[in-house]
Amino acid sequence: MNQHKQNKLLVALIAAAALTCGVFATPSDASAQAEVEITGPLANAPAVRHMRLYRKGRIQLQPMFTFTLQDQYTRTLQAGLQIHYHFTDWLGVGLFGNYGVAGLNTNLTDEIQQKGVTTDRNRLSLPNSDVFDQQIAQMQWNAGLQLDFIPLRGKLALFQKLFVDTDFHIFLGVAFVGLEERANVTAAEQSPTDCLSGGCTATNRATRVAIAPTFGAGLTMYFNDFLGLNLEWRGMPFSWNTSGTDEARDGSGDFPDGRIDENDRIFQMNHMFTVGLVVYLPTAVEITE
Repeated sequence: MNQHKQNKLLVALIAAAALTCGVFATPSDASAQAEVEITGPLANAPAVRHMRLYRKGRIQLQPMFTFTLQDQYTRTLQAGLQIHYHFTDWLGVGLFGNYGVAGLNTNLTDEIQQKGVTTDRNRLSLPNSDVFDQQIAQMQWNAGLQLDFIPLRGKLALFQKLFVDTDFHIFLGVAFVGLEERANVTAAEQSPTDCLSGGCTATNRATRVAIAPTFGAGLTMYFNDFLGLNLEWRGMPFSWNTSGTDEARDGSGDFPDGRIDENDRIFQMNHMFTVGLVVYLPTAVEITE
């Protein structure tokens, strides 16, 4: 028998012996193996030791600056505050509020003001292009309640030199949004000479509160035990007439219907981006074993 056949036979014998041991292992052997798994040095050990629980049992205060995204006619700059309490390191509840401090017209609004033309057909929608920026809707404030979920946490490294504790959070809640829109008006109430005589209905305003779901995600980076930086995106879908124009059809399907009212509101996703300074109280952080 050559060497190759001897090696194959030896491998077969070893495999058969191992199988025999597995089949005929006594209950005491199996129990001993299970006992090693239960009482070994890693039994019941936590996944991470000396982990800082930044959120658990702490109040989170967050002064913040927010601006809206993907606006058609005007962007709103807001200042606000968030207050959260976290029952665990991965679950919490929070309140948020923002107030609009400034508005920035988009290029589309500037173009309409410079080049918009008023005709008999669009006289209600654009009675005077010079004041178009006064007929578009504005988000005055928003506030709400949300649940916070923190599914991921770890560290970010900058060139393998600077390491920052970080967590990723998502949230879901309800928001109340204070809006200022063009007031209701009909074509019969807007004569061709109104804007020339100072009675242009485009500048008449009305306020209301919209209720909307809110949801989003963010990234929090911790500088020390109680200070951090939060970057967050928030979405709030609801209907509003952002342009202050006649967008609805009448009962017979003709467009436009000759009136500015709630039927001209269009459902859309409203995007916001927030930069906030995070402060945790108490300042001492809990550290696991």
